[in-house]
Amino acid sequence: QVQLVESGGGLVQPGGSLRLSCAASTNIGSIYTMAWYRQAPGKQRELVATMTKGGSTQYADSVKGRFTISRDGTKKTVSLQMNSLKPEDTAVYYCNFNGLWGYWGQGTQVTVSS
Repeated sequence: QVQLVESGGGLVQPGGSLRLSCAASTNIGSIYTMAWYRQAPGKQRELVATMTKGGSTQYADSVKGRFTISRDGTKKTVSLQMNSLKPEDTAVYYCNFNGLWGYWGQGTQVTVSS
């Protein structure tokens, strides 16, 4: 069974940084897209950043210039570097491979608060 395992969440003060990582199990097969979503309490899940197999990236307007999505050389680990964090970035963050009908991580809590 394919698994995505996330790490790196936590509590950080406004203006701080966190790095999330998501590693896929070795039997995942082909990966076409990688993405990070987030869901804040009482809100719908929203797309934060995506990366295609070719390396093209897209970001939500709310995180442009602050967040960076990247992958490692094996292309089975995706990371999200989050800088200049704001309280409104507080949410559970989920990694996703191969779209909404693909694979999902278990979620990791990010809390931005002083």
